[in-house]
Amino acid sequence: MNRGFTRFTLGVFLAVQLSGCAPSSAEIKPSYVSPLEYQGYTCSQIRSEMMVVARHANEVEGEQDHHSTNDAVATGVGVVIFWPALFFLASKDQREEVGRLKGEYDALEEAAIRKNCDVAKEVEAAKKMQEKRKEDDQKNVKNSQSRLND
Repeated sequence: MNRGFTRFTLGVFLAVQLSGCAPSSAEIKPSYVSPLEYQGYTCSQIRSEMMVVARHANEVEGEQDHHSTNDAVATGVGVVIFWPALFFLASKDQREEVGRLKGEYDALEEAAIRKNCDVAKEVEAAKKMQEKRKEDDQKNVKNSQSRLND
């Protein structure tokens, strides 16, 4: 194989890896937003704002995950089959928006905790339920795997 072509392909691959594909929304850390921004809100206003932020975050996270998947596919195709596909990785990465919305939600949650709002207790209960579901799912996967191995 042509040594120059191999170096070029490796260079393109490394450039793509260094520039970074769009990360999944789960990989994006929240940006800091001060809970003091919401100190003048009532518990009802905090609840309403949390619902708005959560709805918007779900939409943006869905778009981010879509772009992340597309980037992963383009990278796989580009590296394995057709390197010009790597140029299609210029997707609409919304990591800043996802991080900001996660940060806003965290700040609203902290404001709710400080004001002892019911919504803070509801969020905590929902988190515990989600963790329990994850644990149950992991147990189910392990049980399925052990049955397959038997």
